[in-house]
Amino acid sequence: MIEVAAAIIENRQGYILIARRKKGKSQEGLWEFPGGKLEPGESPEACLKRELMEEMNIEIAAYELFGVNEHDYGAVQIKLIAYRAKYLGGEIRLADHDEYRWASHAELGEYLWAPADVPFVELLGNLSAEGSGQESN
Repeated sequence: MIEVAAAIIENRQGYILIARRKKGKSQEGLWEFPGGKLEPGESPEACLKRELMEEMNIEIAAYELFGVNEHDYGAVQIKLIAYRAKYLGGEIRLADHDEYRWASHAELGEYLWAPADVPFVELLGNLSAEGSGQESN
């Protein structure tokens, strides 16, 4: 099982940073909370600090465990560990994503999410169990 950390980054205005996976990546075109794979011996907090700098050119500080979700994608199983994080600075530049947004809590349900992220969106109160992973019209 691959361990992956995800950051739920809320800015001062209460918007959450989300990113869309670019073409050629697994889960391409789906939205996710940014993050990445943990390296051996690395903590989720350290992973998020490293990954967000590498992939988005921003500095963050993970401060609170939000939740853990295990998801079976068939060929690979992941354990997604989500942390609340503070945006500390940096101008966003994308490497593994083709788009990003600062979305309000109410807007989160309007996006087509990577399946492993859906439970966290639901925990944020924006998707019903019946609408998981579905784009709203």
